[in-house]
Amino acid sequence: MADQTDLTGKRVLAIVTSYGVEQDELVVPLEHLRGAGAEVVVASDEAGEVRTLVGDKDPGRTVPADTGLQDVDGASFDLLLVPGGTLNADALRLQDRAVELVREFATSGRPVAAICHGPWALVEADLVRGATLTSYPSLATDVRNAGGTWVDRAVVHDDGAGFPLVTSRTPDDLDDFLGQVDAVLTA
Repeated sequence: MADQTDLTGKRVLAIVTSYGVEQDELVVPLEHLRGAGAEVVVASDEAGEVRTLVGDKDPGRTVPADTGLQDVDGASFDLLLVPGGTLNADALRLQDRAVELVREFATSGRPVAAICHGPWALVEADLVRGATLTSYPSLATDVRNAGGTWVDRAVVHDDGAGFPLVTSRTPDDLDDFLGQVDAVLTA
């Protein structure tokens, strides 16, 4: 990203589980957003550290969790970030508090940004009906079955479900994804 957008004063909540989040889908947005002046809080299902993976199998970097999912008040944040990683996203959608947070952001009209397998949380929260989105290709049927329209594009920004939704397919799309995240944070 050549020109960095000033995100000073913006607050972003990233929700993850303590194991299995795709490294670049968490680390790259954290570094980008913090570098632009945003405050980013990582909320995990367990206290301590988040152990990332590369390609769903190789150990990645460890990222500190700032708070637990149960302890975070989503009302004070401007955007919800839902990284992927198959293990992370599958476990995250089973966390009642994570699904509640996704619903809180959507029903209040605040943006949600999800990448790769991250949209599973939106499917679980029944929030893709009427939306056009992308994800890792294996989620296409889940999205369609939940009433959304799945497309194979690097990034999709859509308001069809009644809230700003930014989605991408894989870590390869992070530049496009972060460009749209910046855009919704400054809109």
